[in-house]
Amino acid sequence: MTAMENPDIARVMRHSVQHARDNTYELVDEILKVPASNYTDPARFKLEVDRIFRRLPLMLAPSCEIPNPGDFKTMDVCGVPVLLTRGQDGKVRSFINSCTHRGTNVATAPTGNARRFTCPYHGWTFGQDGALLAVAAAADFGEVDKSCLSLKALPVAERAGLIFGSIDPKSTLDIDDFLCGYDALLEAFNFKDWHFFSSRTLRGPNWKIAYDGYLDFYHLPVLHKDTLNATGMLGNRAHYHAWGPHQRLVAPDRAARELGTRPESEWTDDLVLNGVWTIFPSISIASFNGGGRGVMISQLLPGEAVGESWTRQIYIMEKKPSEDQEAAAHEQFAFLEVVVRDEDYDTGLRQQRALDHGTLDVVLFGRNEGGAQAFHKWTDKLIAAADEELPALFPPLAAE
Repeated sequence: MTAMENPDIARVMRHSVQHARDNTYELVDEILKVPASNYTDPARFKLEVDRIFRRLPLMLAPSCEIPNPGDFKTMDVCGVPVLLTRGQDGKVRSFINSCTHRGTNVATAPTGNARRFTCPYHGWTFGQDGALLAVAAAADFGEVDKSCLSLKALPVAERAGLIFGSIDPKSTLDIDDFLCGYDALLEAFNFKDWHFFSSRTLRGPNWKIAYDGYLDFYHLPVLHKDTLNATGMLGNRAHYHAWGPHQRLVAPDRAARELGTRPESEWTDDLVLNGVWTIFPSISIASFNGGGRGVMISQLLPGEAVGESWTRQIYIMEKKPSEDQEAAAHEQFAFLEVVVRDEDYDTGLRQQRALDHGTLDVVLFGRNEGGAQAFHKWTDKLIAAADEELPALFPPLAAE
């Protein structure tokens, strides 16, 4: 199935191409004022962590990061240690990475392959399904019901070649409801068959300052004039298409150059799927072609303090690069590190310091920045929602 066979994707692309042909552009109704304290107030930050990151499903990893039976990954998500495993049955499971004896991490390596996990403190051993298999020196320890001492399971689901999970073991928000049908669009990438190439982690400012930069093209010709826009070909406009809180950004000017002069029968997937795909609250997926077709998944998480965030840049490729392509793929990924670290995040950290000093009462999002406006409105909505109100916020939706 090609990308254009998905009616939602086809509609989005036809919409952007037509606007480019007509030289028209959609704007939201008004400028949005966001309190500057939303980026600096520790109490607000705690609410965001507790009521967004600790309640909602999050995109935790691409499937190709743990593709084989026995593969596992450990990560810290807002203070919760998480263990992702792929069982011998091929199913992905998620657990709190904490031994049910004393709480030590049962897996300490960032990634690996294991049939079982043995706690490095006292040697209790757990299976890929989280079951407690053995208590070290069991006769000396005393009798316990091992069936009651499994690793604590977390909600998890694999959709569109991506692994989604919640860090709340009691979450009642269905992952499919949360995705609002957006995963059906992401299926067009066929990520489940892609190759995990590399990853790294960058320090950034407040998670919203960092994420704001992924939600507009307005800054591209200015901030990235010597890097991403070295050719002067990038415009500063984007059309925003939303599925619940998840959004796709498509540049009408690029669509005109790459698609508008061709019949739809020649619209290839790599061109149709360009732009930026965002998954609420803090995932960005952007396409690149160095060394072969690839995407960079930017996975933002709040840091320990209001003015800090961490971004894991994950580079996956449609095919494992050949020896000749590998150098070009590394060059592409290194280039993206420079762009984000030295331009986006360096600017964001300076913005953070200025706001910390009370330079502004509000920050502004223009009529041409509808993506960030929608993001901040969803953030406010979710912070205000009680636990029992969450499911009603994510009914199945068509693109808005």
